[in-house]
Amino acid sequence: MNILEEASRCLLCADAPCSKSCRNGDPARAVRAVRFGNQAIARQFVKDCREEDLAAAEESCIHPDRPIRIREMVKALPEVTPRPLPSLEIDFCGLHCENPFFLASSAVCTNYEMVSRAFDAGWAGVFYKTICKQEIREVSPRFDAVYVKGRHGDFFGFRNMEQLSENPEDMDFDILRRLKQDYPSKIVIASIMGQNEEEWTELARQAEAAGCDAVELNFSCPQMRQAGMGCDVGQDPELVTFFTAYVKRSVNIPVIPKMTPNITHISEPGMAAFFGGADAISAINTIKSITLGDGSEVSGSQTGSGYSGRAVKPIALRHILSMVLHPMIKGIHFSGVGGIETWKDALEFIQVGCRNVQVCTAVMQYGYRIIDDLVAGLQNYMADKGVENLSDLVGGRLPQFQLPSDLDRTTIVYPKFEAAKCIGCHLCRLVCPVGAISSSKRVVKQV
Repeated sequence: MNILEEASRCLLCADAPCSKSCRNGDPARAVRAVRFGNQAIARQFVKDCREEDLAAAEESCIHPDRPIRIREMVKALPEVTPRPLPSLEIDFCGLHCENPFFLASSAVCTNYEMVSRAFDAGWAGVFYKTICKQEIREVSPRFDAVYVKGRHGDFFGFRNMEQLSENPEDMDFDILRRLKQDYPSKIVIASIMGQNEEEWTELARQAEAAGCDAVELNFSCPQMRQAGMGCDVGQDPELVTFFTAYVKRSVNIPVIPKMTPNITHISEPGMAAFFGGADAISAINTIKSITLGDGSEVSGSQTGSGYSGRAVKPIALRHILSMVLHPMIKGIHFSGVGGIETWKDALEFIQVGCRNVQVCTAVMQYGYRIIDDLVAGLQNYMADKGVENLSDLVGGRLPQFQLPSDLDRTTIVYPKFEAAKCIGCHLCRLVCPVGAISSSKRVVKQV
């Protein structure tokens, strides 16, 4: 049995029946650990379970198809040896963060209760839902998931038509004030969007007066009703420079422009933000897209809007890399956003130069609880590699990147096949009938 495939079948229930039926462990937590890339440490959650405990857990599984094979999964898990784990503390544009994991400005952080729940769970900070001076009225439905047929709960892409916070600005700034008072060790960042110099600077001053640690400038929302806002600004380097500089002169807290991916060369507005005095850059916001799923119509009409989820991660990494490696953008921090679901995803953003990461779609899909596996996975990776400080991982993969013209053209990598695992489906012959793959009588040869 492939335990990763089996874990992906799990519904990841809240208050899971399998764990409620298990007297000496938490099998649901073990399965969740496997699902989110922590296979190596999953056994710790079931180390005291007896056979009858696991049998009861498996019997209580409510999966509509067939129960998760908990007993077989547990047998396949490696033993875990307790060991000290390093801290994930890291500084981001002068702010000391308990870990690099933040909520992205989105539907997962639109009020006090949502953010406080996330803070209690272990998230280090929040980029609060974007505050503006316009009256926001959302459409319904405004979300549309893209998933493998028959697996509605496991979507790999997510389109949303959300705009900005629907709350009055005074209400949002009061929420941010209370959050910072109640959670002084957490990082509270206000995301704002103005329509002109006066709105940008006034909102930034209100954020600073509310006690916010920093302000994020939303130059990137792809679905604003009014021209001259959102990604219209992010696509104009001159406006990026002007509005960044206006805000920077008006407040004493860090200023963090958020870049749009809906542009050919993101390094151009990135450089503009740098010249405007930005302390850090967030990237990316959602990608303009069209989906035709069940939730794509609003009263019979459709439109393009923002796409997120695990499918956009390679695009987000490419945009981050183009700014990090740009020779004119130096001495500035980066916050990575886009498709982050597991600690391995987060690590990739860190290794290309980000000092923190923001998560949205995975929280919408699995809840704030994923912070457990994000933290545990990154800590255990650092322990395995002997890394004591998270900052030592920042930009660690940058020396590997070269231009396509500079890559080694002398090497040849041949495919390898495990003949013992061949089941004789002959799919390899179907997709590559004249290639190097040979399959006959359930034997696969390496050529």
